[in-house]
Amino acid sequence: MMPVLNSTKNLEILEPPTATREGVGVFEYTDHFTVFHYGRMPDPIPGKGEAICRMAVFNLTMLEAAGVRTHFRRFITPNRIEFDLARVPGPGTGPLTPGARNYLVPVQVLFRNELPQGSSVHRRLASGELTPAEVGFDRIPAVGEKLQQPLIEYASMLEDVNRFISAPEAQRLAGLSDEQFQTMCNTAVKVNEVLTGHAREVGLSHSDGKAEFLLSSDAHVVLADSPGTPDESRLLCGGLHCGKQVLRNWYVDNGFEVPVSRLIAESVPRSQWPRPARLPPAFLPVMSNLYRSLSETWTGERLWNAPDLQTAVQDVARLIGQ
Repeated sequence: MMPVLNSTKNLEILEPPTATREGVGVFEYTDHFTVFHYGRMPDPIPGKGEAICRMAVFNLTMLEAAGVRTHFRRFITPNRIEFDLARVPGPGTGPLTPGARNYLVPVQVLFRNELPQGSSVHRRLASGELTPAEVGFDRIPAVGEKLQQPLIEYASMLEDVNRFISAPEAQRLAGLSDEQFQTMCNTAVKVNEVLTGHAREVGLSHSDGKAEFLLSSDAHVVLADSPGTPDESRLLCGGLHCGKQVLRNWYVDNGFEVPVSRLIAESVPRSQWPRPARLPPAFLPVMSNLYRSLSETWTGERLWNAPDLQTAVQDVARLIGQ
């Protein structure tokens, strides 16, 4: 299987897609993690891939049952899924032609239910990129504050560093008709509702997340990738992060953030980028327990005899000094 750029998954193409027919692909979920748009960081986390994969399978099955059409075909134990494979627009392709079919939509739809630590909304409010009114407030919201209603945003998806875009630009880049674009938006809202409801049932908070889509060969908008996993959503237990925000915070707090945006803006070749620092060894078993415990809590499967989630989260909190 070949690595997918800036992804924690490897891709195997069983049948290549064409302009008129879906192909068949297999994702292998690895133990890697990514932060800062750098790509895979140096330290694999044992068991993360299988834990994420099982959550993805659970969520795609749950969403199908709720009436959401997805690209999911079958689960291949322990850490792979088979799925309908669409064509991927190449770098620099530009806006897609209306009427084209069977392609990965180069736009992601983001949904926000609250504003935890790490949310880009705080940075964008501070810089003036967003106003409080655009987020539904008459003042600067506090860290962790809940939104009165979910905030839907759009971002590019296949650029070196993805950027927030308006709804009209998202539709233009995606090459979708008015009806298709509205379907994509409505589907993202439905996905958020289902995931947020399930999180609440198992004692978690689904703070924010994203949905990715493909346009099928019969011109239907289809949910893709791995919605609701900690690689795609911020899930909190008792106000503490259950995913890679913990790792991102460690890098930032210790001055090890990789300045990818600046490196790209300055045209520094990737071969000359600084190598990220390695995590302290103590992080790996604690994060491994966190991902496995989260997966067991979310899916109801007991596979690893992981500690209960509150214990796993508290172990992380002690590790990072919270």
